[in-house]
Amino acid sequence: MTADNEIEIKEAFQRAQRGHNNKAKLVASLKSRYNKLEDKTLFHDEFVHYLKYAMIVYKREPTVENVIEFVAKFAASFQSPPKTEEVEEQQQEEEEEDEAEEDHPFLSFIFNFLLESHKANSHAVRFRVCQLINKLLGSMAENAQIDDDLFDRIHQAMLIRVTDKFPNVRIQAALAMTRLQQPKDADCPTINAYMLILENDTNAEVRRAVLSCIAMSPRTLPKVLKRTRDIKENVRKLAYQVLSDKVHIKALTIAQRVSLLQQGLNDTSEAVREVVCGRLIPAWLLRLDGNVIDLLHRLDVENCAETAMNTLKAIFKRTPSEELLQNREQLDNRKLIPEESLTCENVLYWRALCEFIKGKGDEGEEMLEQVLPDAATYADYLCGYLKAGPVFSEELFLYLKAVPVLSEEQRADFNQLELVMTKEFISRQLVCLISCLDTNEEGGRKRVLAVLQDMLALPQTPSSLVSLLTEKLLTLIPDDHRRIQTVAEIISDVREPISEASRPVDENESRRQQVQLAEVKVRILEAKQTLEDCITAQDFGQAAELKDSITNLEGRKNQIIQEIAENNQPADKEVCAEKNDPETLLRCLTMCAELLKQMSIKTRIGPTISALMSSLILPSIANAHPAVRNMAVVCLGTCTLHSKELAKTHLVLLLQIAQLDEIKIRISALRAVVDLLLLFSFQLLSETAPTQMSQPTQSPEKQEDQIALAEDKGDAPEDTTQSILVMLSEFLDSEVSDLRTEAAEGLAKLIYTGCISSAKMLSRLVLLWYNPVTEDDTRLRHCLGVFFQLYARESRVHQEVVEESFLPTIRTLLNAPATSPLAEVDINNVIELLVELTRPSALIKPSTNTEEVCVHDYLAVRMCGEMLKDPTAPEVRLYAKTLSNLELSREETVREDLQTLLQQLVQVVKDRVCLRALEKMMHQLLDSKEQAELLSASALQPLDVNADEAATDDPSKSAKRPKRGQRKVCTGKGGRKPSRRAESSEESDGENVPESTPVVRPTRRAKTAALEKTKLDLNPLINQEANVS
Repeated sequence: MTADNEIEIKEAFQRAQRGHNNKAKLVASLKSRYNKLEDKTLFHDEFVHYLKYAMIVYKREPTVENVIEFVAKFAASFQSPPKTEEVEEQQQEEEEEDEAEEDHPFLSFIFNFLLESHKANSHAVRFRVCQLINKLLGSMAENAQIDDDLFDRIHQAMLIRVTDKFPNVRIQAALAMTRLQQPKDADCPTINAYMLILENDTNAEVRRAVLSCIAMSPRTLPKVLKRTRDIKENVRKLAYQVLSDKVHIKALTIAQRVSLLQQGLNDTSEAVREVVCGRLIPAWLLRLDGNVIDLLHRLDVENCAETAMNTLKAIFKRTPSEELLQNREQLDNRKLIPEESLTCENVLYWRALCEFIKGKGDEGEEMLEQVLPDAATYADYLCGYLKAGPVFSEELFLYLKAVPVLSEEQRADFNQLELVMTKEFISRQLVCLISCLDTNEEGGRKRVLAVLQDMLALPQTPSSLVSLLTEKLLTLIPDDHRRIQTVAEIISDVREPISEASRPVDENESRRQQVQLAEVKVRILEAKQTLEDCITAQDFGQAAELKDSITNLEGRKNQIIQEIAENNQPADKEVCAEKNDPETLLRCLTMCAELLKQMSIKTRIGPTISALMSSLILPSIANAHPAVRNMAVVCLGTCTLHSKELAKTHLVLLLQIAQLDEIKIRISALRAVVDLLLLFSFQLLSETAPTQMSQPTQSPEKQEDQIALAEDKGDAPEDTTQSILVMLSEFLDSEVSDLRTEAAEGLAKLIYTGCISSAKMLSRLVLLWYNPVTEDDTRLRHCLGVFFQLYARESRVHQEVVEESFLPTIRTLLNAPATSPLAEVDINNVIELLVELTRPSALIKPSTNTEEVCVHDYLAVRMCGEMLKDPTAPEVRLYAKTLSNLELSREETVREDLQTLLQQLVQVVKDRVCLRALEKMMHQLLDSKEQAELLSASALQPLDVNADEAATDDPSKSAKRPKRGQRKVCTGKGGRKPSRRAESSEESDGENVPESTPVVRPTRRAKTAALEKTKLDLNPLINQEANVS
């Protein structure tokens, strides 16, 4: 090669580094030079020589990226131009006979060079190799073809690189395989690798890269759907984007559509919710020609009404007001949907539209008048619909439930059941629309009230609507006393309906009376015959006696005839008969419960409520029907909140129910007990007889623990308090997840409000949160995760309670037997949680006095004392490592005490790792001015940074437990140096992946290294490395 050619290549690479140069001209110029050469080998070698300078640079420098882009364009320019379909058809026979045309020599050379280099030791080279292959394949035409052997070699190399330990290498390898996918192949290695990455790769940017390029198929769709629940916001966001762009709504099942909308619209990230509202829902509507009702048909609105409502509101927010009013063609001139046209979808749309317009306030009043009639008209419309149509019967339901094989008649019964369920759903939506009516006008409001009262009194009204009808009725009545009076009257009408008095016809009695009447008639005839005989014989004395006897028999005859007439006479008066069937009692209790919920807590119990308590609520507690008992417990618990005297009287009953009844009823009673303690505190127990409390059976160890807990309640009787705490503690060990969750939530409320201050109980909650048994109980995990953060950040007193629970919690985990689920818990993660919760900087209002003794000072002393007890114990290493992660105060006395303890530990501890940690801690505690300055310059600065991050992180995320088998990266200073794999997991920049890279929280050592690195000039190092190569 001549010198001119060498300068040409070098100049091309130099000019390619500058972004403002036209790379197309550079490519054309260099290609022209290449085509004039007869011997291409020297050109290849020289080209690769200059390419290596860029390939050894891992950092995403703009100049290096420009060079890589230039190389990719230059190599792709040798690709044969795409052939048209006509040319391909003409040459199809020739291609079958002849060998396939070989790739261009330079293209083959550059691919060979890259494939030979993909196993280099340098992660920079591996990264650039994958990046170049990705750009080369991406620069080729859509119908470009490559040699089968080259295809296989690229495929195998990239399958290896997607398992590289550096995330950036995995990203580029995954992107390079985009065009190597074969979705129709059930065993496509690329698809299999992609699905494996989506499931298992720990780096979010790698998962995002795969999401951006994976082909949609029935195999890959479930994996993409699962990424909508990814822990990282950007991954979830991209998953929704991919689904909106690549997946048709008909390709999803109803359950998948509902799940996507429910999770997306309620996502904690605003960016994810924006993607769902701005891209996913519009994409589905676009594929349905903008028909919103059709979209609702694609959802199961009867079982997911709330999700459908949220979806409609998201659509309305992005729809102009003019278009909203244009979509009301289903309303007639009365501004109502005709009854025969009512469906689940259009009535839900009508309700959502009215509520959305109502939410606009004064701005939407005029619009609301165009889609909703006046109150009186709507009340008549609602009444007509509720009274018409089929009515649900329990006999029908039981009959259908008991029939395994269906005949034609039974199928018709199923259709009737479906019709009844549809009618109930429509009725519920129509009742909900009452809240949108303008009830300021007196006549309309009275008409609505009358209709609601009639509906509640009608026995045909479905039980599922009673609570909703009562709620809407009470919202229209502002005064509590009038509310009580109205509901009491309705309950009286339902339970004691007025009916005509009718005597039951007794057939035996009627037959007996007829027989008596016949006997009397026969005796009268015999007596008359005897009387005639006596008169004929002129026996006048006997005749007089017979005449008196006949008179008596005639009177008896008339009496019997009168009795028969009275029994057959219809009733002419009305009576009230009390009904005690389960359905009636449940309806009455439901109305009573809704009344008590709507009443102000300041409203005291009056004579009417007391009468309901004695005649309805308390008798229903002993009812045989579980649903009736459950609603009666709810009423009793709500009623006791309004009266401390009632609470004192019935607390023991609620506690007994919480331990003895069915699970659902026990949960209701437990909620009532917790609410009472939250409202009245444990002072409520001071006047409650402790002898009435039932004592659950407990092991001696647990009884000792609960006695210690009860000592925290000095004002309340110890026996009563202990019984409640023992009961709650037993519920935490229950195998029933709902009962366990309710008990944990109740204890968290009591501890947070200050009703209970117990380190032992807090330790139980921490262990319950980490216990693998509760892994699937999302409500419990979420509740406790939020509670720990809020409780510890509230005040220093709370942090002291957490500090007291530190050692008991760790001891429990260390002493857990191998068969216990607690043996699987990562103790390091538990320690990190408790340390983070007790950081002084984590307080909502941290103290500005650095000299003040803080909670971490006490924690350090406790751990030192624990290590001195047994210096050879395995947990000593844990405590020694934790010491360096504490935020200690600047108070001299504390530092001197710690220094003394550390000196004692250094003398007795033999483990080298522990000794290094302890010696490091001793150096940090030196009182010299130089050490103080060094501490303030180096050690305290990372602590402040960490504190800021801890303060800004989401509370529910910062203390979240990792999955089993994973270890949380330590963020405290002086922690163990992370492995190379851990360091590499933080090096992803996500090139060619939609959206920006999320901010990853680095380790403390990584922050320090990055700070030092920014002070260096990297150009000489890059040039030096290039020259050496």
